[in-house]
Amino acid sequence: MKKFKKNILCIGAGYVGGPTMAMIAYKCPQYKVTIVDINPARIDEWNSDNLPIYEPGLDEIVKEARGKNLFFSTDIEKGIIESDIIFVSVNTPTKTFGVGAGMAADLQYWEKTARQILDCAKSSKIIVEKSTLPVKTARAMERILTSKNSKIQFDVLSNPEFLAEGTAVNDLKNPDRVLVGSRLTKSGIKARDELVEIYANWVPRDRIITSDIWSSELSKLVANAFLAQRISSINAISVLCEKTDADITDVAAAVGLDSRIGSKFLNASIGFGGSCFKKDILNLVYICRNYGLYEVADYWESVIRINDYQQKRFVLNMLTTMFNTLAEKKICIFGFAFKADTGDTRESPAIYVAKRLIEEKAELVISDPKALKNAKKDLDGIDENVSYIEDPHKAAKGSHAIAIMTEWNLYRDLDFEKIYKSMIKPAFIFDGRNIVDHKKLYEIGFNVFPTGKPSLTHFK
Repeated sequence: MKKFKKNILCIGAGYVGGPTMAMIAYKCPQYKVTIVDINPARIDEWNSDNLPIYEPGLDEIVKEARGKNLFFSTDIEKGIIESDIIFVSVNTPTKTFGVGAGMAADLQYWEKTARQILDCAKSSKIIVEKSTLPVKTARAMERILTSKNSKIQFDVLSNPEFLAEGTAVNDLKNPDRVLVGSRLTKSGIKARDELVEIYANWVPRDRIITSDIWSSELSKLVANAFLAQRISSINAISVLCEKTDADITDVAAAVGLDSRIGSKFLNASIGFGGSCFKKDILNLVYICRNYGLYEVADYWESVIRINDYQQKRFVLNMLTTMFNTLAEKKICIFGFAFKADTGDTRESPAIYVAKRLIEEKAELVISDPKALKNAKKDLDGIDENVSYIEDPHKAAKGSHAIAIMTEWNLYRDLDFEKIYKSMIKPAFIFDGRNIVDHKKLYEIGFNVFPTGKPSLTHFK
């Protein structure tokens, strides 16, 4: 049996734990990496040819390392006992009950994991926070892990993820930075150096940043808040562009060329989604209010309000444009994932839009290359008049309107002349991502409604 330098365990086999640990195993064959989860079906999928999540390039690195130094299991207790380093990557959703409901992070799964580590551990461990957590969570983790007053040493580190879904594999191969926070004690710095050594197998040292543990925890929330703020800011301006016949793409290009601002996250759209932005900003709002920083909290909460407003006005625009009724009209939704190159639909704007269209008694056809399985779950119980068709050409047949909700590249190059001929006239396209050639579609015969640009219609 091969002797490994260290045994690494990751508790949680989701969007963060799975890809991150697969990359560590792929780049560090000298370490044994085990990923455990309470969901046996998810573990079975990780051990199969059909992984539970879609990320470009993930299949290749998992298949390369799996069975050699990368293993997936449901035996959490054994994993804890045998490990030297434990990454905690469990779900930390927004609370739906009690104090802080709708804003604070729900830490029940995180605390159960901490107590399970305490109950099972028989030797000293380095515990790495990989889940997105409120600042000062490490202190609670330390208090739980030291509650038995045993001789076992636990050093808690913060190592937040900065992955973008759809590019996670490349983000892991070539990260902008890796952040490792620790207590600034002798044992804390020693533990931090051990984690730095793992990443240094492929990440340049100047991209591995170390800090105190509180700065590391807060940095993740703030990074997501800043990114989301940019999206909400450009979306707020997109509304003004539509009223003044300005073009949001031209405005964003001019603004983005300012080196102090930069061009990223300045694409006007239907709004941001995903598991992080909304949850993390609400968490930040909740923390600010707990410290009595109400003006700061209101500022960050406005970022969420603009995002919600962008989704509401998208539906309202569809309703008013299509003669103030959507009842019994067939609407084809192109894309249900919250962004391209992922099957993840968490907080996707398409969920809100679909539900509002269902309320208006529209008939929906949903098309997406990777997210139909999750779309069915999101609309379970209310999808009596919803069908799911992967092929966008077939999905659009007989529809009154197309709503582009996800920026999949395949939607740029569809045979729109064929699609137009198959639709009910007048035919509408509402481009929530500004990814298609609006002038060309207008010339084909569509009535085109972009985001943050003048509409192109055949109405007098």
